[in-house]
Amino acid sequence: MASSSSSSLSPFLPLLILTISFTQNPTSFVNGDTNLIQKTCKTTKFYDLCISSLQSDSTSPQADTKGLAIILAKLAMANATNTNSFLSSNFLTKTTNDTITKSVLKQCADRYSAAGASLQSAVQDLGSELYDYAYMHVMAASDYANSCRNAFKRYPKLVYPPEIGGREEGLKRFCDVIMGIIDSLAG
Repeated sequence: MASSSSSSLSPFLPLLILTISFTQNPTSFVNGDTNLIQKTCKTTKFYDLCISSLQSDSTSPQADTKGLAIILAKLAMANATNTNSFLSSNFLTKTTNDTITKSVLKQCADRYSAAGASLQSAVQDLGSELYDYAYMHVMAASDYANSCRNAFKRYPKLVYPPEIGGREEGLKRFCDVIMGIIDSLAG
């Protein structure tokens, strides 16, 4: 039962807010089933991220633990999709004319597309209570985000852009939270 302090979450708050507003546009925060949300989030590595994400989703009050995992997987999927769009359009075309850099950024966009697809599979697996498969798909999504960083490492002269690093870290944290919940469901 690890939790992070709110100060370690602060670099990721803009990404979290963007992700939430991308998937929904809540007009206000909801309390949700506070006991279930808190109990569920205590099983995760990033308690604050889990709490804030679930309390800001209007469907969380009616959700059971499996439903909370699905809500978070959909938020993570939105994060991956948003990052793919960012890399594909905005960042990729404005960053450089260097063909190696463009190639690596294209690889990263493809990895985030694959992460989104893995998270979509995880949502389906959670709905079918196939928790081992859901866990595997969430872990794959986290690995896809990590492989973007590794693509940059293959070229020592390339610098891993902080705009991508923050998004990577945000997706990996979402995935860690989801895997923690899946562990509690499967146990």
